Amino acid sequence: MTALAAEDRVRGNVYALLGNLLAAPPDEDLLHLLRGIAPEPGDASLLAASWQLLAVAAGRATPAELRDEYDALFIGVGRGEIVPYGSWYLTGFLMEQPLAQLRGDLRTLGIERQAGVHEPEDHAAALCDTMALLITSDTPAPLEEQHRFYARHLEPWLPQFFRDLQQAASARFYRAVGQLGEQFIGVESQAFRVTTPAAGGAMPS
Repeated sequence: MTALAAEDRVRGNVYALLGNLLAAPPDEDLLHLLRGIAPEPGDASLLAASWQLLAVAAGRATPAELRDEYDALFIGVGRGEIVPYGSWYLTGFLMEQPLAQLRGDLRTLGIERQAGVHEPEDHAAALCDTMALLITSDTPAPLEEQHRFYARHLEPWLPQFFRDLQQAASARFYRAVGQLGEQFIGVESQAFRVTTPAAGGAMPS
């Protein structure tokens, strides 16, 4: 098992949190955890502000309200207000070439679809979960490999998805989730550009 740097553990935990919030509405236990968020004193960054907004939003929300909000945003009658799939954002259609490319890269990485999961792998929640796995597994992926996956499958559309989530008419609590996601992805993109400037090509076989 490889020792994980504190910064990478935080990154992995944020991806995992976003994955949880996008996969299903939070229950009372998760809301209680979010209400206790307290950014570092003196941190005036937009990312810190987004954590504070999420804590406030969690304090105002109830699980029942969030089930209705989540349904309106992502499920709806036929389709929710937001379509959280990479293929949709990149092509305007579901189950298109971006999903086929993603499935090929997941096979290369040795990541298999979990039993009982019916959502396509390009769901925003699944991609956040995959990044968390690449960062925090017992054998983390090298940073270059993390960047390559991120640049190919998250960076081209996830920032717009999080902006759309903030603007959605049905979003209240999830407006704060969208802001956190947008700020976090912005920090990730900037950090990757500094540490591993070349990415986006084919995954190594």
